[in-house]
Amino acid sequence: MRKIKLTKQEKEIEDALINGEYRSVSKKEFEEIVNSLATRKKDAVLNIRVNQRDLETIKQAAKRFKVKYQTLISELIHRVAQNIL
Repeated sequence: MRKIKLTKQEKEIEDALINGEYRSVSKKEFEEIVNSLATRKKDAVLNIRVNQRDLETIKQAAKRFKVKYQTLISELIHRVAQNIL
């Protein structure tokens, strides 16, 4: 049998599955998750200029959260947008 090489993220998911860290969800709950993800789809491109120090701070925070810095920025924008109205 051929050995498949997993990425670090895939290995973490596999380990979590083996350790029982995931749980089954109802069809309704699954649909709510799917709808939530669909509404958060990133479908616009934004180019902005930012202060270099601010960007470095965001990159350091993203490292701590183990996400890409652009993902963190997108999440921050989303949270601010939700609280503006």
